Amino acid sequence: MKRIVVVAAVAGLGLTGLGATSAQAQGPSAGSAGAFKPAALKWHACPADFVKQVHDLYDVLYPVSKIVQCAELRVPLDYAKPRGKQITLQLTRTPHTGKGAAKGDIVVNPGGPGGGGALFGPRVFAQNSAPMREAFNVIGFDPRGVGMSVPALSCDPNYTNAPRPDYGTGDGKSVATWLKKAKGYADACGKSDKIGLLDHIKTIDSVNDVESIRKAVGSKKLDYYGASYGTYLGSTYATVYPKNVGRMVLDGNVGPSDVWYDANLNQDVAFDKNMEYYFGWLAKYDSVYHLGAKQKQVRDFFYGLRAKLKKQAVYYKDPDSGQTLAVGPDELTDVLQNAAYRRNQALWHGYGNALSALTKGDVATFALTFGAQTTGGADDNSYAVYDAVQCTDVQWPLSWRKWQRDNEKINKKHPFLTWGNAWYNAPCLFWPAKAGKPVNVGHTKDLPKNILMFQSTDDAATPYEGALELHRRLKGSHLVVQDGDRTHCIVHRGSAAVDAYFDAYFLTGALPAKSTVHVPQLGDPKPPSGASAKTLSGAGTLTNDVIR
Repeated sequence: MKRIVVVAAVAGLGLTGLGATSAQAQGPSAGSAGAFKPAALKWHACPADFVKQVHDLYDVLYPVSKIVQCAELRVPLDYAKPRGKQITLQLTRTPHTGKGAAKGDIVVNPGGPGGGGALFGPRVFAQNSAPMREAFNVIGFDPRGVGMSVPALSCDPNYTNAPRPDYGTGDGKSVATWLKKAKGYADACGKSDKIGLLDHIKTIDSVNDVESIRKAVGSKKLDYYGASYGTYLGSTYATVYPKNVGRMVLDGNVGPSDVWYDANLNQDVAFDKNMEYYFGWLAKYDSVYHLGAKQKQVRDFFYGLRAKLKKQAVYYKDPDSGQTLAVGPDELTDVLQNAAYRRNQALWHGYGNALSALTKGDVATFALTFGAQTTGGADDNSYAVYDAVQCTDVQWPLSWRKWQRDNEKINKKHPFLTWGNAWYNAPCLFWPAKAGKPVNVGHTKDLPKNILMFQSTDDAATPYEGALELHRRLKGSHLVVQDGDRTHCIVHRGSAAVDAYFDAYFLTGALPAKSTVHVPQLGDPKPPSGASAKTLSGAGTLTNDVIR
C-alpha cells in the first residue's frame, strides 16, 4: 500500500502481489549477509539540522534531541559480493536512561517502503514508557536509498508539481496521460541510478542490512519493532534468520500472499470504507462543519468539490514560505486520505475545518491544509524508494488490460482511492530493474514462536485479513486485536491495554495468555470544545503525525 506523502501522489503503504502465493521462494541473496562482517560502529553527534528536527517533533514527549547519536554503517551493495561495492546506511541510537548496561537494543522500522527510520528511532524512544526508556536503547536506520543513507535515490523532483492531472475514472484521456507520466518517472529512475542500486533494493536486501545492523550493534539476538511495511521486513527477517530473532513486535501487518499488486487493490476497498465513516462523522457534527447533516450530503460535497477542482484548481501564495500552493482534485484526495489512517481529533477536525473554511471563502486555510507546491524541488526520495522496492520484490502484472479491468471493477463501489492508487503504482508497469521472487514468509525451520503482533480490525492500510494470514504463517505468534478500531499501527496510539502488552513483552518476555486476545477500540474523537468553522484553523501542520 502506498505510504502517504502529502506532496506526493496518493495512498500509503505499497502492497501488491501477483505471484506472491504459497509458491513463493527465497530470492537468490536470501540469508547471504552471514558472509559479511561489518565494521564496528562509531557513534557521534548527529547533524545539527537533524537534531533540530528531532527537537521540534518529539521533545514535547521526551528530550530525545539531547541524547540521540548517529553512526554510519558500510554494507555491500550486493550481498552476493561482500567484498564488492559498498553503500552507507545512516543509523541513530537513542540510549537508555537507566543505570548500568542496557537490557537490549531495539531496532525499529517505520514502514513505507521508503520511510526514513533514522528519525523513527528517537520517535519510538520518546513515545516509550519510562521503564522502556530506562531499559532499552532504540536503534533507527534509514534503509538503503533513503534519507541520509548514501546514495539516496531521487528520480524526478518535478513529478509531484501541483496541480497534477486528474486521476480520472479509467477514461481514455486520464489513462493516456498517467501512463505517459508513469513511464517517464520509471525512465527517470533508471537514468538517475548510477551504481545499480535499483537491482539491489528489494526487501531481502534490507533484511540482510538488518542482519548487518544486528552484528554491528553487537546484539546476539535481534530485538525489533516494525510498523506497517516494517512488519513485512520483520517477518521476512524471521524467516531468513530465524535463530537470530530475540523479541519481535509487528504492528499493522502485511499479508504476505498479497505482496504487492493485490494488496493495493485491497487497500482501495478498505480506505473507501474508512472515508465513508469519516464523512458520517463530519455529518454528525454538522453544527460545526456545515458540510451536510447526512453522510450522503457530505459525500456529495466532497465529490462535487473534486469535480470543481478538476475544472479550476485553487491557488494560494504562502506568505511564510513564498511558495505558491495549488489544490486540484488529486491534492485534495491525497491529503484527506490521512483521515482514514487514524481516529484523531487534530486530523479529523483540521480537515473538516479546512473544507468548511473554503465554503466561507477562506482560501488560505484550505490551501495551507490541502495544497502542494506548484514548482519543482519536492523531495521524491520516499516515493522513488517505494517504487524501487515494490516494483522489484515481485513481478507486477505487465498487462494494462488487467489493471484497467481490476480497477474499474473496484471503482464502481469504492471510488475514493482506486484510480489514484493505480497511478501511484503505475511506474511498476515500466520499471527498469528486474523483479525477483519474494521469500515464502513463515516457511522455515526454527521459526521463532514468540513473535507478538498488533492489529486493528478496520485498518485500511494493512487490512485485517492480511494480519490473520500472517498470524497463521508465523506459527506460535501471538496477536493483539483492537476490535472496531480504524487506526493503522496501534502501539503508542492511546490504548493503555495495547501499550501494556507491548511493555510487558519487551521488559519481561511475557506474551498474552492466548494466541489471540482482544482489546476495546478507542472512541471517536469530538471536535475541540467550543470549535466552530469560523475559529480553529492551521490544519496544514497536522501531517507531521501522519501514520507511517
